[in-house]
Amino acid sequence: MGYKNTQECIDDLEKNGHLIRIKEEVSSDLEMAAIHLRVFEKNGPAILFENIKGCKFKAVSNLYGDINRSKFIFRDTIEKVKTLIDLKNNPMDAIKHPLKYANVALTAFSALPKKSSFSNPVLKNKTTISALPQIKCWPDDGGAFITLPLVYTEDIDKPGVMNSNLGMYRIQLSGNEYLQDKEIGLHYQLHRGIGVHQTKANAKNQALKVSIFVGGPPSLTLGAVMPLPEGMSELTFAGALGNKRIRYTYDDEGYAIASDADFVITGDVYPNDNKPEGPFGDHLGYYSLTHDFPVMHVKNVYHRDGAIWPFTVVGRPPQEDTAFGNLIHDLTGKAIPKEIPGLKDVHAVDASGVHPLLLAIGSERYTPYYQERKPQEILTIANHILGSGQLSLAKYLFIIAGEDNPQLTTHDIYNYFMHVLERVDWTRDLHFHTRTSIDTLDYSGTGLNSGSKVVVAVAGEKKRELVSELAGDFSLPPYFKDAKVIMPGIIAVTAPQYSDAKTAEEELAKFTAYLKEYNTINLRGFPLIIVCDDSSFVSQNLNNFLWVTFTRSNPSHDIYGISSFIENKHWGCKGSLVIDARIKPHHAPPLIKNPEIEKRVDALAEKGKSLYGII
Repeated sequence: MGYKNTQECIDDLEKNGHLIRIKEEVSSDLEMAAIHLRVFEKNGPAILFENIKGCKFKAVSNLYGDINRSKFIFRDTIEKVKTLIDLKNNPMDAIKHPLKYANVALTAFSALPKKSSFSNPVLKNKTTISALPQIKCWPDDGGAFITLPLVYTEDIDKPGVMNSNLGMYRIQLSGNEYLQDKEIGLHYQLHRGIGVHQTKANAKNQALKVSIFVGGPPSLTLGAVMPLPEGMSELTFAGALGNKRIRYTYDDEGYAIASDADFVITGDVYPNDNKPEGPFGDHLGYYSLTHDFPVMHVKNVYHRDGAIWPFTVVGRPPQEDTAFGNLIHDLTGKAIPKEIPGLKDVHAVDASGVHPLLLAIGSERYTPYYQERKPQEILTIANHILGSGQLSLAKYLFIIAGEDNPQLTTHDIYNYFMHVLERVDWTRDLHFHTRTSIDTLDYSGTGLNSGSKVVVAVAGEKKRELVSELAGDFSLPPYFKDAKVIMPGIIAVTAPQYSDAKTAEEELAKFTAYLKEYNTINLRGFPLIIVCDDSSFVSQNLNNFLWVTFTRSNPSHDIYGISSFIENKHWGCKGSLVIDARIKPHHAPPLIKNPEIEKRVDALAEKGKSLYGII
């Protein structure tokens, strides 16, 4: 639908049974986030908070918490936008089939941003940072954050909306060393669009003008998180998706303004001006810790009449951003593989925190028919994947040859792992990238944004039958216990608490040596072993396995193997692969809910209260 602002979207959702109102007074300190999490867990509706303690504004969350609700919001345009994305990758199709694509002409016109001179509702009122909803989501967060910020910057060398960047980078409103109402924190990585703009401004020793939009057309929010090609404006995509041109203007001080946003915060980021930001409960299910990030010096805080503050809560997946990811995949699933020759399918696994684990399917056409099939072309594709935008943050990349099972998809995670483990050759198929960059939010590595990667490239016939039960005489060395089968081919083992790297190497050396001597035959059907803190938890379901294994391990440091070897600097193992997925001292702490806050949420579920029948 072509919603002009947040209120129009809320009205439509409520009319169609997709929204509830919380009328009771609630606190922005943990309680609103806890309500959101409980409603999301029950696959519930969007939530309008009408009475926030100490705040005159309303807030809304869980707008996009269900993919069906997201598709409802964009029901009139989603198929046309898919067609536009397809046309961008195959422009000759429009020439070959003009009648087929005639219906997207108006959608393409809607993509053009529109400068507004007179009607700019968001400029009608001014307020302060401290008057905004101060939403704190997790107990150890460093302060209140904006969790659905649309951060707008322009290229200092090529100003204007068509060369702008609109991204979703978290904003800290309070806490730490920030001067109240005068400074806020921006968390982003320099390779993102805003980082490119900041680098150019720094080189000229100039301040970067920043505008933060909150609320407005829902299409603007989705545009900010879309993985668009370099040089394509997020505002154009948002206009096409919303079937309504995005209106913008500039205020008297030269800051860009989204005319129909609910709130706009403007300010400057100066060269080399950083302050501690965080901690923040993040999408991997842990806190991202306190680090220095750019400070934004606030100029103005604008808001429209009746402004509503959209927010979300992130944590261990799945969360609302999972539904975002599903919608993005639905829109662009065909486009990304076309940008990488030979790539058929790729999936950033949400249950593992998205960036730590990628599953991919590629073509394997290099091997002549008279030779044994082995990974060749898919290794080239893997290198391309790890050099592509957000995909470059992957820590574990599994890639298989599509010709070995044409029906398999990367979203069928269980059978994808079955396929890999039936065919993998640990002496050949592991390819490490050491001392490289990983996601800033991932603390499994050797430092901030530093760690390693491994590519597991698999092609060829089945090499083994996977089994689902341990042999009766299976045994473990001292201090290791409770071997549990996660799924066919994978075992979880509870190990001693991790102390330090040297001790871990000694423990795993003894562990692998013992298994080699006593259980070689019994392990043939289990090519993967996960060493962890609690094997019962890890083996409980597939999501627990994915989360623990790939968020708590650094490939170069935490991968071991039975009968391991190094040959010409290539590492492999002749027996089962072992991943040490224990919590290490340098890891960030996991997110844990506050019991007292949970009791307050329970009270809202009693008969006559707003959450009765919802949670």
